Amino acid sequence: MSEKIGFIGAGNMGTAIMKGISGSSADVELFAFDPDTAKINALSEYGVKSCTSEQELVTACKYVFLAVKPQIMGGILDTIAPVVTADKVIISIAAGITAEFISGKTIPDAKVILVMPNTPLLIGEGASALSHNDSVTDEEFSKVLNIFRLCGKASVISRDKMKEIIALNGSSPAFIYLFAKGFIDYAEKVGIDKNSATELFTQSLIGSAKMITDSGYTIDELIKMVSSPGGTTLAGLDRLYEGNLTGIVGNCCESCTQRAYELSQE
Repeated sequence: MSEKIGFIGAGNMGTAIMKGISGSSADVELFAFDPDTAKINALSEYGVKSCTSEQELVTACKYVFLAVKPQIMGGILDTIAPVVTADKVIISIAAGITAEFISGKTIPDAKVILVMPNTPLLIGEGASALSHNDSVTDEEFSKVLNIFRLCGKASVISRDKMKEIIALNGSSPAFIYLFAKGFIDYAEKVGIDKNSATELFTQSLIGSAKMITDSGYTIDELIKMVSSPGGTTLAGLDRLYEGNLTGIVGNCCESCTQRAYELSQE
């Protein structure tokens, strides 16, 4: 018998996950609700069935994804609370939302899985961090973990670090894009074709990432491998060290985490 999985919210993240599931061999039925009916209609080609309300969806499905913004999570939970039962598994992908908040709004023993995904899910290259509370069984958690592995990489982390992890994978694509913009803007400034610059720099990002994961060298060793004494790389690195790049990144991550804690209190 196929597993019924529902999504409240059909934005970029929710849609990416649904597409990942629909393109796999998983034996599931997908359901979705979103006030924007055009978003739901667009998912029909992936076999997603529409629901007319949040409560209808929760009633129909064992696994319920809350793919909504943290600012409206409280209202959504108030709406579905009357139909949340102990067998339902609630999966939140909203930044800063805790399992305690969800169980406090629904039922005390609610099964809650927290996920911090990122936008590369849209192309099947996501990085998702997951944790769960004690009500969730190993089998239930494994099913959800495998769903996110259909859309990229997924790792299990301690649930008390779900806010801290946001800077590393949830928000980091934006930070990386800004970093990339600096290089591509420089290329345009010195008269290099933008398409060529983008192709070369993005391949450098991909290759560098693979060197980190596959080469067996530490990051410090990899930096040294590129840095010939008295060469061009060291000249550039000196300016990055002067600007305290790693310190700036640390401050960026701390600000990201602080906002996550603020969202959990709003």
